[in-house]
Amino acid sequence: MAVVLDLLRNDQRPRHPEKAHQPDKPIQRKPDWIRVRAPGSPGWAETNRIVHEHNLVTVCEEAGCPNIGECWEKRHATFMIMGDTCTRACSFCNVRTGLPQGLDADEPEKLADSVAKLGLHHVVVTSVDRDDLADGGAEHFARTIRAIRRVSPSTTIEILTPDFLRKDGALETVVAARPDVFNHNLETVPGNYLTVRPGARYFHSVRLLQRVKELDPTIFTKSGIMVGLGEERNEVVQLMDDLRSADVDFLTIGQYLQPTKKHHEVVRFVPPDEFKGLETTAYAKGFLLVSATPLTRSSHHAGEDFARLKMARLARLAPGAVSA
Repeated sequence: MAVVLDLLRNDQRPRHPEKAHQPDKPIQRKPDWIRVRAPGSPGWAETNRIVHEHNLVTVCEEAGCPNIGECWEKRHATFMIMGDTCTRACSFCNVRTGLPQGLDADEPEKLADSVAKLGLHHVVVTSVDRDDLADGGAEHFARTIRAIRRVSPSTTIEILTPDFLRKDGALETVVAARPDVFNHNLETVPGNYLTVRPGARYFHSVRLLQRVKELDPTIFTKSGIMVGLGEERNEVVQLMDDLRSADVDFLTIGQYLQPTKKHHEVVRFVPPDEFKGLETTAYAKGFLLVSATPLTRSSHHAGEDFARLKMARLARLAPGAVSA
C-alpha cells in the first residue's frame, strides 16, 4: 500500500533550533498524486550500506526526499558534501541550521570511492551553504570533482551549488574543475524570498547561472523551483524568462512539501495538469529540457536527463535546426 515517506533520523540533536519559537503551521494531508512507497528493496539496502560505510551525507536523507526509495533502488544517491549543517535558515528546507564543523579533507576521495563502488554513470554532488568559509567551499567542490574524475573517469558529474554570495572568485574555482552540469536552484519566485529564502538574493542567483555560461559555454546549466508556496503563475512565467535570459538549459519544477510544523506552510497542492501547462510554457521559452511534475526534484532521474540534455543540444545545433 502506498504510504507517505517519513524518514527517521538516528541522532537526537535539535534539528532546527532557530525555528523552535516559531508558531506551528498545520501540515496538510497530501493528495494521492504525490504519495510514494516507502524504501526497502535490496538495491536500496545496498546503496544505504555503501553510503553509511563511508560516513557520507546525502541530501536524499537530510532533506527527506520522497523519491529516495526509487533512486536508491537504482543505486543513485545525491551526495551532500561539507557536512550536514547549513549556515542559513531557509523556511522550506529540512537540513539542520547552525555552525558547521570543519571540512573533512578526505571527503572528496571517500566520495569518489563510493561513486566507483556504486558503479555510477552519472553522479550529483550538492552541499550545504558554508558562509563561514572564505570561499564558500568552492575549492572543496573542485577537489571533489577532480577526485571523481581520477577514480571514475567515465562518470559524468552534476553539481548543485550554493550561491557563493560575497565569495569573490569562488564560482571561477568551481567552473575551472569542469563539471558536466552546473545546477543552482532559485527555489521560488523573487516575491517569496524574504519569507522562503531570506539569506539569498534572487538576481545574484540568476547572475551566477549566467556567469557559468560566460566562463564555459560547454557546461550545461540547470535551475529548479518549488510551487505551492503562494506564487502566482505569471511570477513563474517571469522567472522562466529570467532564466532564459541567463541562457539556462534545464528547468525543474516540483511541489513544495512541508517538512515539519515549524516550516513554511503549503499554500496549495498544484494538480498534475497545471504542471503539464508549466512544462509546455517552459519549452516554448526555449529550455533544452524541462521536468515539471509534483514529485520532480533537482536530481531525480538526473542520469537519464543528462542523456536527454546532450541529445537536445545536438538536435538544436544540427544544420537547419531552428534556434529557440
